[in-house]
Amino acid sequence: MERGLLLTATARAMRRKRRRLLIVLIGLGMLGIATALMLLAFNDNLVFFMSPSDLVAKGAASGRRVRLGGLVANGSVTHEADGHTIEFRVTDGSKDVAVVYGGVLPDLFREGQGVVVEGAMTRDGVFKADTVLAKHDERYMPPEVADALKRAGHWQGEHAPAEAKK
Repeated sequence: MERGLLLTATARAMRRKRRRLLIVLIGLGMLGIATALMLLAFNDNLVFFMSPSDLVAKGAASGRRVRLGGLVANGSVTHEADGHTIEFRVTDGSKDVAVVYGGVLPDLFREGQGVVVEGAMTRDGVFKADTVLAKHDERYMPPEVADALKRAGHWQGEHAPAEAKK
């Protein structure tokens, strides 16, 4: 009889340990799923900033949203016959990227001025923008655009490098 009680007590203890282990494993599994969903949602909303040189050198996956910043190339702005679509080129002085935008441009948008466009590259190598932000002064330009212009020697701000002021 003592042996029977010992076996049932041992069996009960084992059942409790297994139940605790199962609860811990289910909890860890749920935590892992929650972490994976959070990272997936974060990745979908993440938008990288690139200069035209970065975009040409590294490339961007077709359909991947990025922000492209630089200057609107002189003589590159064309309006399509539909009166709604605008094509222009964004440059950092060394490379430039063709951009297509369908919408109303900001009042400050013009050739030679700083611009940040948000959108995605198409399969034919044209950047299709859905947002255009124009900057009226280099002092208000995002630091990434200013750094790209400084590297290319086209910085026109008050702290321009000596070689860019020539």
